Amino acid sequence: MSVKVIGAGLAGCEAAWQLANSGIEVELCEMKPEKFTPAHKYSGFSELVCSNSLKAERLESAAGLLKEEMRRLGSLSMESAELSKVPAGGALAVNREQFSDYITEKVRSHPLIKVVEGEVTAIPDGYVIIATGPLTSDRLSESINKLVGAEYLYFHDAAAPIVTAESLDRSLVFGASRYGRGGEDYLNCPMDKDEYLGFYNELINAETAPLHDFDASGDYTVYEGCMPIEALAKRGVDCMRFGPMKPVGLTDPRTGRRPYAVVQLRLENTAGTLYNLVGFQTNLKFGEQKRVFSMIPGLKDAEFMRYGVMHRNTYLNSPKLLDRHFCLKSDPRIYFAGQITGVEGYIESAASGIYAALSLSRRLKGLPEITLPPETMLGALAEYVETGSPSGFQPMGANMGILPELPEKIRGKQEKYAALARRSLEYLEKSLNGGN
Repeated sequence: MSVKVIGAGLAGCEAAWQLANSGIEVELCEMKPEKFTPAHKYSGFSELVCSNSLKAERLESAAGLLKEEMRRLGSLSMESAELSKVPAGGALAVNREQFSDYITEKVRSHPLIKVVEGEVTAIPDGYVIIATGPLTSDRLSESINKLVGAEYLYFHDAAAPIVTAESLDRSLVFGASRYGRGGEDYLNCPMDKDEYLGFYNELINAETAPLHDFDASGDYTVYEGCMPIEALAKRGVDCMRFGPMKPVGLTDPRTGRRPYAVVQLRLENTAGTLYNLVGFQTNLKFGEQKRVFSMIPGLKDAEFMRYGVMHRNTYLNSPKLLDRHFCLKSDPRIYFAGQITGVEGYIESAASGIYAALSLSRRLKGLPEITLPPETMLGALAEYVETGSPSGFQPMGANMGILPELPEKIRGKQEKYAALARRSLEYLEKSLNGGN
């Protein structure tokens, strides 16, 4: 029995490593050095292109917790990071070439991994893990398109910020859907005229982030439905009030009147711990997002679990297509891993490769799949991929907001996060030892 893994980024290398170490032969397909994406320059595997930081080290952080889970699952990238790390305060940062070289050597020298160089343009027969990343080549994207349907494959990511439910000021927001349709599916942040104009002026003058060269190329198109909120605002002072901030069909229970404008928040996960700012996809710098969006009534002390981003990104509408083991529901021989699934970030991509391969290897051996519970960070990410809102699905990175709440109330944030981390590792060990 053998498996093809397409893509030798972090997700693909982790998947190949996990499969091979379980005794399964792997054919790892990588188009470099024959062909490079606009973002990649180095010929080695698992190339880090945006930053040499793999985020926070401390266990009571989401990134630190996920990395510890990965270590316990036999992560090759965590092994490499330990050997190639450089001083970076509380973050895990690495020498990028050393990091890539170590993984490349380990993968190429594994007796059960055969590396095949050259672009894959069609989905092969047999079992396969597609881990081609956010810059999947055009020809393979076309093949995936035909497999899943054009409406389920996105090519540009203009994402809105996400905040925690517990950080909202509930005295200022109210739950309601427009015209009473659908119950209290949304939370609404009402603005009077002065609040709206003050917000508008700060928004149109806020500093935006530069797009990468490959994002700003001539073929990059901003669709009307994905327009950054600051770009919409610059079209005219009332454009937002006739767009995502339209107040029609809503009555503020505090005043008994329709607000001048309203920002709607939509539940982002089934646990009810996260909310998405509807229509607020943005290219503002992160600090500017915090400053300007905190002016919205009810969001003064909002905790941002993800800031809005705008860049080229090929990813699936995974809640429609994948189960929580990253397996394609319509064709169980095909798995996906990495950012194409809707996880966001290097370590998240690597972790998804581990989980997809762990699931597939057990299936091929006739063993029951291990389902990591949502109390673990990797399990929570996988649950988001499967059960996130299919309407406007957007990529998600590791954050404490996607974990289920603790049964007990803990006041301090760091104490709470430490308790969540302890619980996550306990659940992980139970799952790996057959206790789930």
